Amino acid sequence: MNRLADATSPYLLQHADNPVDWWPWCDEAFAEAKRRDVPVLISVGYAACHWCHVMAHESFENEGVAQLMNDDFVCVKVDREERPDVDAVYMTATQAMTGQGGWPMTVFATPDGTPFFCGTYFPRANFIRLLGSVATAWRDQREAVLRQGAAVVEAIGGAQAVGGLTAPLTAELLDAAADQLASEYDETNGGFGGAPKFPPHMNLLFLLRHHQRTGSPRSLEIVRHTCEAMARGGLHDQLAGGFARYSVDGHWTVPHFEKMLYDNALLLRVYTQLWRLTGDRLARRVARDTARFLADELHRAGEGFASALDADTEGVEGRTYVWTPAQLVEVLGEEDGRFAADLFGVTEEGTFEHGTSVLRLARDVDDADPAVRRRWQEVVGRLLAARDTRAQPARDDKVVAAWNGLAITAIAEFQQVAALLATPDDEDANLMEGVTIVADGAMRDAAEHLAAVHVVDGRLRRVSRDKVVGEPAGVLEDYGCVAEAFCAMHQLTGEGRWLVLAGQLLDVALARFAAPDGGFYDTADDAERLVTRPADPTDNATPAGRSAIVAALVAYAALTGETRYREAADKALSTVAPIVARHARFTGYAATVGEALLSGPYEIAVVTDDPVGDPLVAAALRHAPPGAVVVAGSADQPGVPLLADRPALGGRPTAYVCRGFVCDRPVTTVEDLVAQLS
Repeated sequence: MNRLADATSPYLLQHADNPVDWWPWCDEAFAEAKRRDVPVLISVGYAACHWCHVMAHESFENEGVAQLMNDDFVCVKVDREERPDVDAVYMTATQAMTGQGGWPMTVFATPDGTPFFCGTYFPRANFIRLLGSVATAWRDQREAVLRQGAAVVEAIGGAQAVGGLTAPLTAELLDAAADQLASEYDETNGGFGGAPKFPPHMNLLFLLRHHQRTGSPRSLEIVRHTCEAMARGGLHDQLAGGFARYSVDGHWTVPHFEKMLYDNALLLRVYTQLWRLTGDRLARRVARDTARFLADELHRAGEGFASALDADTEGVEGRTYVWTPAQLVEVLGEEDGRFAADLFGVTEEGTFEHGTSVLRLARDVDDADPAVRRRWQEVVGRLLAARDTRAQPARDDKVVAAWNGLAITAIAEFQQVAALLATPDDEDANLMEGVTIVADGAMRDAAEHLAAVHVVDGRLRRVSRDKVVGEPAGVLEDYGCVAEAFCAMHQLTGEGRWLVLAGQLLDVALARFAAPDGGFYDTADDAERLVTRPADPTDNATPAGRSAIVAALVAYAALTGETRYREAADKALSTVAPIVARHARFTGYAATVGEALLSGPYEIAVVTDDPVGDPLVAAALRHAPPGAVVVAGSADQPGVPLLADRPALGGRPTAYVCRGFVCDRPVTTVEDLVAQLS
C-alpha cells in the first residue's frame, strides 16, 4: 500500500503511484519495520532532481524491483526540502561512508533509524543486487550490521558536534579568508573549482563586503569576472532570466537545468550589490532579469515563491531551453537567425546533446551601440515567445520558509537600489519600472504569507502549499532567513510589525536552538529526535542555520539597540571563526556577516517627510557600509526604534549615524553624511 497520496510535498506526490509500498517519514513506518523485523529503506530526493527521476523510472516504477523492496524492507520517501533535518543526518552518514553525497540518497537503516549502509543513485541492476545483499546481511549477519550502524552514528555524531574551538572573527581572519579564495580562484573561467561548477553566491557577497571594508581591487575583480562569466554563460537563462543550479562543465556553458529559488535569491543580492557599488550595466541588467524571473516564474499569487523549476521537460533534461541554428532561422528568419546564432553561440555541432546548443552570450552587448542592443532585445523577445509554446518544465510549488526569506531580503535590496539608481532617460527605464512593481508585489505577498500561514502559535513551520501549512517544524535556517527578511521589510516599509515578528522568531531561536558554547543546533530542543541532533556550521547551497541566525541577530540588534542580540551573534560567530580560517569556500555567509560586525554595523536613521526621494536617504543607501541598516521616516515614527527621540534639526531632514551603539553628531547635508559613512 502506497501511502503518499495525501502528501503535501510535490516530490512525494510524484511517487504516489509507484508500486512501492512507500511510507512518508513517520513513527509508524519505523514501528512497522520493528514489527516485521526488517530494515528501513530511506530514499531522499526532491522534485527538481534529474537523477531522482531517473532512479524512479528505472527502479521505483518497476513492478519487479518494487516487489523486492516491499518484501524485505519498509520503504520511506523523504523530501529533503521539506525535512532538511532528516536529510542532514543521513547525508552526513552517506558522506562518512562513501566520501561523497548527493541526491537521490539511498539509506538502509535499522528500525530505530540507525544507518548502516548509504549511497546515492544506483542503476537498476546494481540496485537489485544491493537489495538482495542488504536483505541477506540483515538475516544472516545481524551483529555485523548493528556494529556498522553504531560506528556510523558515532562518526556522524562527532561530525555534527557543538562545543569545539572558538575564536573572535577578526579582520585578520577575514583577510585570510579573502586571500584563500583568491588563491583558489579560476583565473580563466571565474568561480572556484572545476566541473561541476556551482555559482559561489555567498563567497561573492563576502568578497564585495571585503572590498568595501578594505578597498581590495582583487576581491572586487573576482566578483566582477565571475558575475560576467556566469551571466554570459549557459548557466544564465539568456531569454527569461534566472540561473540554473550549476554548470556541468568548468566554464559555465552547459547547466544542470533545474532552477532553484535559493540560488536565484542569493545571486540577485550579488548582482544588486555589484550594481550599487560599481554602476556596472551587466550587473544592472542581470539583477533586473533575475528579479523578474522570481516574480514571473516562481511567485504564486497570494502566496510565496515556489521552490524550483524542474531540470526535465517530459522526461528529457533541458528540452525547453536548447536550440539549433535551423530553429533560430525558423523563428527569426534568415538574417536575424544568423545574428542570433552568432550572438548566442549556437552552432551546427552544438554545445549540448543531439546537435543542440544552450544559449550563451558570446558577444559583449551591454556596452554595444544602442541599435545593436535594441536588435538583441527584439530577438530575445521573439525567441522567448516561441519558447513559451514548447512544453515547460514542472514547477515545485512548495513554499519553503527559509528560501522565501532569502528571496524577500534580496528583492528588498533590489528595490532600494533600483530606486536609488533610477535613470528615467535610460532606454529600458520602463522595463525596470515594470519589474520593480511586480517584484515588490511578489515580495510583499511572500512576507504576508509567511507571517499569516507559516507562523503557527509563535513557531515557524517549514513548508506550505496551496496556502495550507505543512506539519514539518521550522529548522534554524528558517528562523534565521525569515527573521532577516522581516528586518529587511521593516527597513523598506517603515512598519513596526515586521520588527516585532523578527524579534519573536529570534527569541524562539535563542530559547529552543541555542547550544551551550554559544552556537546553535539546527533543530529545536523539542523537535523530533533523530539518531543525532544536527548542528552543521558550514554554508553550502544555502546559508547554514547558524550563519542565517547570526545575520538576523545582527540586523535586529542594529535596528532595536538591544545589545543581548548582538552579544548572541558575537558568541555564535566565534564558533564558526576557526572554520572560516581553514575553509573559506564553505563559510561564505558567516564571513559576510563577519564583515558586517567588523563594520559596526552602521545604524543609519534619516528623519524626513520623504523617505523615498530625500537626498539624505539616497546618500545613506548609496554609501552604506557592509551590513548597515537604514530606516527613514518621521521623527518618533511608531514601531521604528531608530527614529525614536530623534528630531529634525531646524525643521530640516536630518541623518543620525551610529556604529556599534556609539553615535556621531546628527547632520543635515549629504556631504556631511557621506563623510560619516566613509
